[in-house]
Amino acid sequence: MAPALLVAIDLANYTKSSQGLNSQALSYIGNVYTHVTPETVDQALLHLQQSVGRFANYLSVASLPSIDDVVSLLDAGAAKVFVTRHQLDQLKDLSIDQDRIVLCLPGISKQEVIDAIGGTQVDVYSHQVDDIELVEAWLNEYGTDRPNVFVSFEKPNMDKTLRIARLSAIPIVPAEVLTVDAKKDTDLLSVAKIVMANATSDRPDGLFSTLVTDERGIALGLVYSSEESVAESLRTGRGVYQSRKRGLWYKGESSGDVQELVSISLDCDNDCLQFVVRQKGRGFCHLATPTCFGQYSGLSRLQQTLQNRKASAPAGSYTARLFNDPRLLRAKILEEATELCDATSKQEIAFEAADLLYFALTKCISAGVSLEDVERNLDAKSIKVKRRRGDAKPAFVSQAASANTNNGNSAGEAVKEAASIPKSQNDPAGTKDGRIAMKRYITDKETPDAIQAALQRPSQRSSEQIIGICRPIVDAVKSRGDAAVLEYTHKFEKATSLTSPVLRAPFPESLMQLAPETVKAIDVSFENIRKFHAAQREDKPLVVETMPGVVCSRFVRPIERVGLYVPGGTAVLPSSALMLGVPAMVAGCKKIVLASPPRADGSITPEIVYIAHKVGAEAIVLAGGAQAVAALAYGTESIAKVDKILGPGNQFVTAAKMIVSNDTNAGVSIDMPAGPSEVLVVADALANPAFVASDLLSQAEHGVDSQVILIAVALNEAQLSAIEDELHTQANALPRVDIVRGAIEHSITFVVNNIEDAMRLSNRYAPEHLILQVDNAEGVVALVENAGSVFIGQWTPESVGDYSAGVNHSLPTFGYAKQYSGVNLGSYVKHITSAHLTREGLANVGPSVMELARVEELEAHRRAVSLRLGVA
Repeated sequence: MAPALLVAIDLANYTKSSQGLNSQALSYIGNVYTHVTPETVDQALLHLQQSVGRFANYLSVASLPSIDDVVSLLDAGAAKVFVTRHQLDQLKDLSIDQDRIVLCLPGISKQEVIDAIGGTQVDVYSHQVDDIELVEAWLNEYGTDRPNVFVSFEKPNMDKTLRIARLSAIPIVPAEVLTVDAKKDTDLLSVAKIVMANATSDRPDGLFSTLVTDERGIALGLVYSSEESVAESLRTGRGVYQSRKRGLWYKGESSGDVQELVSISLDCDNDCLQFVVRQKGRGFCHLATPTCFGQYSGLSRLQQTLQNRKASAPAGSYTARLFNDPRLLRAKILEEATELCDATSKQEIAFEAADLLYFALTKCISAGVSLEDVERNLDAKSIKVKRRRGDAKPAFVSQAASANTNNGNSAGEAVKEAASIPKSQNDPAGTKDGRIAMKRYITDKETPDAIQAALQRPSQRSSEQIIGICRPIVDAVKSRGDAAVLEYTHKFEKATSLTSPVLRAPFPESLMQLAPETVKAIDVSFENIRKFHAAQREDKPLVVETMPGVVCSRFVRPIERVGLYVPGGTAVLPSSALMLGVPAMVAGCKKIVLASPPRADGSITPEIVYIAHKVGAEAIVLAGGAQAVAALAYGTESIAKVDKILGPGNQFVTAAKMIVSNDTNAGVSIDMPAGPSEVLVVADALANPAFVASDLLSQAEHGVDSQVILIAVALNEAQLSAIEDELHTQANALPRVDIVRGAIEHSITFVVNNIEDAMRLSNRYAPEHLILQVDNAEGVVALVENAGSVFIGQWTPESVGDYSAGVNHSLPTFGYAKQYSGVNLGSYVKHITSAHLTREGLANVGPSVMELARVEELEAHRRAVSLRLGVA
């Protein structure tokens, strides 16, 4: 509710056309007093609903015979009801908050007042007073340690009103005798003078300290006021203050950053004013910030951002999609509400609640509803008298029961390396009419917006949320070292027997016991990967003489210390150890450290140990997730710090890599951002349906957050059905079919007319893996602009790139193929440039250097050349 002031405005005879306060000015002062009769109860209830939060409603209900009507008015938001003694006794029996009840006194003598109050502590109202001296006398005797006293006058005037106000009573004055423009309405009572009746100032200049806030109570700044500036603010409906140097200060008059007045009030000691305003333009501060204390934060900042985005969100941006797609916004609100319900730890609950508030506020802003509107409704709900039991609707009760039965995972499991949770057999995800099938789009029949929306990757948790979960883990490892790494490994990997977070070389033979065929497969893959990356070496420096006597060169040096992250989770991935470790060995990195989540018994898979041995790694960090990344970035008592971290991982690994790479104290770089695995297959009429389906499924089985795309070039219904039949049949034969269905749920088939359309679509998507099962596949490679790695022709499944062909499988995902290369030898080296000049060379290039240094006003730069050449 609006803050209480020193005056309440009696609306008994008020109309918009009557003399006195206009309807807008009524809200500035805070309180209005209205008489309610049996005939006007419904009208009063409607008025309360419409004025919620705008001002406090004081209702005289003495003429209402039904106490139920009084309770209904309180329930609808009446701040106070003015009642008879009989009504007061009835309300006491209903346990109504006594702060909201005012007893109408039958007389004004001291004894009459004492008899009427009768031991109660409710506020009192003495109405139609004529003998002001008598009221003053009992107010003085009553003292200030008492409930509020309201007083109205038989013949109101300024003298009576101020005398009552100065005794800390609250005058009730008819609206038709009040004005906010005393210079114009000289025969009416000045609201500003009444408001300032009790205001005190300890300043020599008599000005009053004034705190300016927005409607949420956020402090915008501190200014000064006078009775004149308060009167002018009430008259204009704007923020008007008293400048100590320039007189009246109409805020925003020159800058355009004006303020709409909402209300004016005094603090508890009457020595500070509060102006509540709606700030327009850039902000309150002369520095163009929302407040003189800097930017908004929290919900206020989010609201400001969303309001700006609504006005000018870039086309195609996520926020624009939320504003323009009610179904998407609804889905996100439901999703985040569920995740909040499932959260258990304090930290995760905070992050899930933040996500839900973001999407809920987006819904509000989309509909023109502000936080101020929401908070006014919260305030109105807080004074409800009639309370529902608050039981949930049956449909939600059953959902909650189901969640409690089926959701056995703790919130902490979210941070585990195992990011992909299989769909339950009863979940229809990835199916259509009982068959595993991808959505199909005929591009000629779809709008560009529909195609763009279909190309969006599966929704991931907001990066802010994931980073918020990871940052405390990173900070803990940074500050507590090995102890923190072990703590998180025990928690997330359940490897509670582990006592050291690192396994050092030389690795025991007992940890590398493998079947001969596995050793052979690793050795073949190792050699192919080595050959391909060795061919990428720059054997000699680049040397260029740019002009006579000026020689520029570039030479290569390996990154000294590298950390290689090898995922665990739902599948053991020794192939990643090969793809990361072999190029590091070829590049000549002096220190190679692997990190991979251990098994529950604390051991590491023998394949990874064997590969670490072959590439010359000095250690294996027995940890996964953010804690492993942090250990590599900062080092611990037993884990060596590295200069660069490479390797794929889930959202938490990627977030941790981003955190440490942005920390200048860590001094570490990363290979690339990453997302879930993905493949795009381009197939024409010559493609083998079984091959196409197998390539799609080889990526779908990575996880439910993976995505596979098929671009079908001029295929008819029979040809499309052949691929779809193979997909269904092969998927059902896979042991990870329930993970596959999760990926197929958000996977797409696009049907296009020709290869040019197909490649345009592929380049827009920028896939991690691009497979060309088309006629003249080698010729089509010329059309590839964006892809992590390309697999050409029907005899080149993506699997060979994952394991043994020689190309690297650590590739940019989530559309980053537009900006990043996959891991290659260049990922492990740095280029250093050099310049070598003779005197002739400096004479040739020197004048240009000196002139540019002069233009940039860097005199020491210029002199470094001129001194050598002996010129001025």
